Amino acid sequence: MVHLWDVSSAGQPYKYGSLGGSLGAINALDFDNEGARLLAGCSSDTAYIWSYGDNRVLKHTFTGHSGIIRTCKFISGTKLATGSADRLIKIWDLQSQQCTRNLFVGSKCHDLVVIDAIGTMISGHYDKKIRIWDAYTDKCRTELQCNAAITSLYYNAEKHQLLACLRDDTLKLIDLRQNNVLYTFNHDDFKVSTDTNKAVLSPDGRYACVGSQDGTIFIFNTTNGMCETELSKKHTTMVTSVAWHPEGRFVASCEKHRRVVLWSD
Repeated sequence: MVHLWDVSSAGQPYKYGSLGGSLGAINALDFDNEGARLLAGCSSDTAYIWSYGDNRVLKHTFTGHSGIIRTCKFISGTKLATGSADRLIKIWDLQSQQCTRNLFVGSKCHDLVVIDAIGTMISGHYDKKIRIWDAYTDKCRTELQCNAAITSLYYNAEKHQLLACLRDDTLKLIDLRQNNVLYTFNHDDFKVSTDTNKAVLSPDGRYACVGSQDGTIFIFNTTNGMCETELSKKHTTMVTSVAWHPEGRFVASCEKHRRVVLWSD
C-alpha cells in the first residue's frame, strides 16, 4: 500500500489517499515528470504504476524479475527501468508492458539513476561497483570501483555530480566529468542501516543528507566535506531513507518502524 500525504499547508500534514494492489512490500518509488503517475518496485518481483490524481487507479503491472525489485525509475514518458536482486536491469515499454531489453549486470542492483533525456543510466551494486550505461548500445561504458557495496545513488544534473552511499559507512561525492571522488563524508556516529539506505543531495547541491542506524540524520557540507548538522531525538529506530523537498523547504526521513518525520529550519 502507498499512502499519499499533503504537506503543503501550514497545518499538520494529512493523508488524502492510498494506492492499493501491490502483492508485496514496496521498496522504491518514482514520480513521472508530468506529475500524473507513480512507479513502485516491490518485494513480489513486480513493478506497478498508479495514476494518483483525482482518479487513483492501478494502471500497469510489470512482471519478469526473479528477485526483489530494489529500484525503479521512469526513463521517459514511454519507458522505465527496474533493478533487482536477480542481477538484472530491465527496460520496459509502458504501452505494451513488455520488457524490451535486459542488462546483465552480474551483481545485485541496489539503486539506479537516469541522468539525461536519452536514457543514460548509472547503477549501484552489491559488488562495490558503480556502472554507467550507454543508452544506445546497452553496454556498460564505465565502471567505478568502490570500497564497499553501494546502497544508493543520487544525481545532481546542474553540477554533474553523483552522491553514492556505501556500506562502509561513508558517502562519496563523485564528479562525473572526471569520474573522480571530490569528497568522502563520514562521521564516527554514522552507520549505514541497510543494504539500500538512501542518501540525497539538497536541491542546490550544497548539502548531502543521510540517515543512520541510531535514528540520527546527518547533513554534510559538499563544499568542504564537513558534517554541518546532526538531527536527532525524533526517531526511535534506524532511518532507512531521506528525501529533500524540491524547493528545499524541508527534509523527510523514514524509519524502520513505519514512521516519517518532516524537518524544517
